Amino acid sequence: MNTRTALHEIRERRGVSAAQLAKLTGASRQTIYAIEAGDYVPNTALALHLARILEVRVEDLFQLESESVAPLPPIPVELLTASEGARKGQPVQVCRVGKRMLGVSASTQSLGLPLADGVVVSASSRQARVQMFPGESENEGKRLLIAGCDPGMSLLSHHLARFHDIDLVVAASNSQQALEWLKQDKVHVAGTHLRDTSSGEYNLPIVNRLFKRGAVTVVTFAVWEQGLVIDSANRKNISGVEDLARKEVRIINREKGAGSRALLDNRLRQAGIAPNRVNGYDRIAGGHLGAALAVSSGDADCCIATRSAAWAFGLAFIPLATERYDLVIRRPYVRMPAMQALLDLLSRSAIRKKLETLAGYDTSHTGEVLVA
Repeated sequence: MNTRTALHEIRERRGVSAAQLAKLTGASRQTIYAIEAGDYVPNTALALHLARILEVRVEDLFQLESESVAPLPPIPVELLTASEGARKGQPVQVCRVGKRMLGVSASTQSLGLPLADGVVVSASSRQARVQMFPGESENEGKRLLIAGCDPGMSLLSHHLARFHDIDLVVAASNSQQALEWLKQDKVHVAGTHLRDTSSGEYNLPIVNRLFKRGAVTVVTFAVWEQGLVIDSANRKNISGVEDLARKEVRIINREKGAGSRALLDNRLRQAGIAPNRVNGYDRIAGGHLGAALAVSSGDADCCIATRSAAWAFGLAFIPLATERYDLVIRRPYVRMPAMQALLDLLSRSAIRKKLETLAGYDTSHTGEVLVA
């Protein structure tokens, strides 16, 4: 009886090239192509190896021609989004946090479709039913849900997936929203860079006000710079916050609750500039990279973002503040093997070197436990 295979589709969905899969299995690239074309049926050992690498069952990769794969029933999911509602067909990633099943909108990859676990088939407010793709699951115990705005999370995600077989699902949000989701037990980790105005200290005073003593562990991720991100030629001759009051200068702002917006508001107050004098103050971009993208595309002349965001788009950067970005973890989740792998990763020189080189972060305190 003939067999059919979904190896090509699953490999593409995982973002694994034929060459990578060949290297991981010890097979030749020609063998992988032959399997995908249906010209070669692998032996049991190779089939099991392929399934383990791609995190699916063997029967998800190979079926008898006479078999039909029944669609999985939709599962109820609570959507984790700063905006209201979801659209039918929206791709999502899912992750279990405590007793909740959370869904996060899957971000579109550059030059590619989003890496998703399933799509929304029906939704009302923040509740949805998600049709999971065959072979996909929430991967309970090997998947962490983190909320925050740090572009460096992509480096952690890559290392955890490659070396620890752990998925890091990132819910893009500002620092205040991330902490609120953590308080509601909707995420495992919240990333934050909020400055307490009375003490000048980052994160800890605000965390102490939101959580009971002993409820969370706070670990430093990195120290970064935030400042004015402008086009590389600086065509509007921007040299400081004072220039934002000029009518010909257009900015793109961040939403309320974002550390970047708080920094902008503080510097505008110091300069005696009312927000209504700033062209574009009410225009909002999501995240540091989203704001920098607006500058890169010419939709804005300036934004407040991290140096890493400026570097990502080849933009110029004028530093305004040095900030500490911390990871806040609910105490029960610290003991999860996946969380232990994440915390161990922060102590590794390889990830620190990447954060320093690619993002310009100071990692001298990375992995330091501030509240245990």
